[in-house]
Amino acid sequence: MQVDVAGKQIELADGAVCADALAEGLSKKQFKKVVAAKCGDTVVDLSTAVSGTCTTIEPVFADSEEGLGVIRHSAAHLMAEAVKKLFPAAMVTIGPSIENGFYYDFDYERPFTPEDLEAIEKEMLSSVGANKEFSRTTMSVDEAKQFFSEKGEDYKPEIMDDLGGDEFSIYTHGDFADLCRGPHVARTGMIKAFKLLSVAGAYWRGDENKKQLQRIYGTAWQDPKALKKYLFRLEEAKKRDHRKLGKQLDLFSFNEDVGPGMSLWHPRGMLLRAILEDFERKEHLKRGYDLVQGPLILKREMWEKSGHYENYRENMYFTEIDDQAYGIKPMNCLAHMMIYKRKIMSYRDLPQRYFELGVVHRHEKSGVLHGLMRVRSFTQDDAHLICRPDQVEEEILDLIKFYQDIYALFDYEFDVELSTRPEKSIGSDQDWDVATEGLRQALEKSGMEYQINEGDGAFYGPKIDFHLRDSIGRSWQCGTIQVDFTLPERFDIVYVGEDGERHRPVMIHRAMLGSIERFIGVLTEHCAGAYPVWMAPVQARLLNVTDAQLDFVKKAKALFASKGIRIEADTRNEKLGFKIREAQVEKIPYMLVIGDTEVEAGCVNIRSRDGEDPGLVSLEEAAQLILDAAKAPFEAGGMSYSFSG
Repeated sequence: MQVDVAGKQIELADGAVCADALAEGLSKKQFKKVVAAKCGDTVVDLSTAVSGTCTTIEPVFADSEEGLGVIRHSAAHLMAEAVKKLFPAAMVTIGPSIENGFYYDFDYERPFTPEDLEAIEKEMLSSVGANKEFSRTTMSVDEAKQFFSEKGEDYKPEIMDDLGGDEFSIYTHGDFADLCRGPHVARTGMIKAFKLLSVAGAYWRGDENKKQLQRIYGTAWQDPKALKKYLFRLEEAKKRDHRKLGKQLDLFSFNEDVGPGMSLWHPRGMLLRAILEDFERKEHLKRGYDLVQGPLILKREMWEKSGHYENYRENMYFTEIDDQAYGIKPMNCLAHMMIYKRKIMSYRDLPQRYFELGVVHRHEKSGVLHGLMRVRSFTQDDAHLICRPDQVEEEILDLIKFYQDIYALFDYEFDVELSTRPEKSIGSDQDWDVATEGLRQALEKSGMEYQINEGDGAFYGPKIDFHLRDSIGRSWQCGTIQVDFTLPERFDIVYVGEDGERHRPVMIHRAMLGSIERFIGVLTEHCAGAYPVWMAPVQARLLNVTDAQLDFVKKAKALFASKGIRIEADTRNEKLGFKIREAQVEKIPYMLVIGDTEVEAGCVNIRSRDGEDPGLVSLEEAAQLILDAAKAPFEAGGMSYSFSG
């Protein structure tokens, strides 16, 4: 039998498996890094027989995305084996690989402890050392149900009923067996680097009305070096946790008496927000947007007409006024369409670009709430562009450039996805095809690389999503551009064309930073609370040595404030070293020390948080230095700086 292995034609004996083919087609060094095979587009076990339907075989290396998925899924089974050995009464449910790791959900009588995780990890290492083989068998539905019932695994029959089908595959290594599609590594000894991380509660099937299980999370990598690098990143993420920094910098808080997922913004945090929002308004006005605002609640009939009530109501809140049902808005598009409809628009009036920093509410489950990253009440930098069909491509290209400029200002790199029609959606196939192709062409013309994300569009249209990469390599979806033919049709918005007839415009939904709350959370972790100088709530702090300098401090503060610098003075009767350390903890960009020498010279001694200390400079020079630092990222991007406190 002849097969193509990584572009090389290999002759194999009958009964050969993928491992045989790859061993023939690769060098020994390459083959050692292989964890699975790829037949066509399907990743399979190395033990899979080579057949007429599998004539092209590619290696799946341990450090590839697919290879890591196989390793992590296998590590999950390794963990489940260890749990069953140490805690025989635990029932096993599901255990997939996830981004950067894996988990398994268990039904067990008591909570797992950190000591339990240590014991489980030790048992996993023992299994790795034993180098047990992963083997795959198939059973009929009745055989599989009987097999797991005899093992006391009560959840497996329900899983099989949900999946359907006439037979199921079972993977076994050592004494452990589980229902699984696979694939897996060939032997447990190929799982070279893993770590158990935490335990969390998880409802069975994600249904809060069902039993709460225990979910053990872990991570697995191709080698110890990659694992060490990831664990370092996790530690760095803990240091950068925006919830911790929010408290340390006195920016925001949450209070259960107020309600979960509802943020409280403190004076310094609100100033941070105001600076960011002021920046957004000015940038949108420069680019031809109009500022608008809609009400917080709209009649339920509006949400029924738009399709939100049918497709999104589980995420909405409703109330009643004068026997009339209202929906609290989860987004701003409906009000913007009503603003458009206030008068008859001509083709010459288009595009209309409406921008609103709109407060919205979404009913997120309590289990997914997470600081500012996932809240129930937030402000969205929402804009809707209503344009002629022939203007869509140009508008999208302008938006892409707008996003590039703004993300560069915050020192973000980003990845782009084009998300297509989901199963739950509205609108005609033709409109979806036109909208999707329009987004695709705009991305191609922009020269941006992008990935296709099948079935993850909005329910009313396809979208481009921007995933920001932070300073420790994590990805955050923030910006989005969505093309919508359906809502203009449902709300009968029109324009008068050059021919004097009425025509249907296209609506582009877009958010650039997304949720202001979430963006501030992401940015806080990206820069570890050391915000860019232009955005820092406090740009500089004056620190006196003794009370003898108080008059000069007052004079200096007035001068800096007159130039638009956000300045504070710490004149407490504390040691200078204490004041400096406190300013460093609060991530103040510049500390301006004033002692007798500085007063005599009419200067300040500058210390910066990044360690660049210009030393003794005049008040005017110090002010200019701070202003230049604030302007620098704007000038690098060809933008103007005009923000003050």
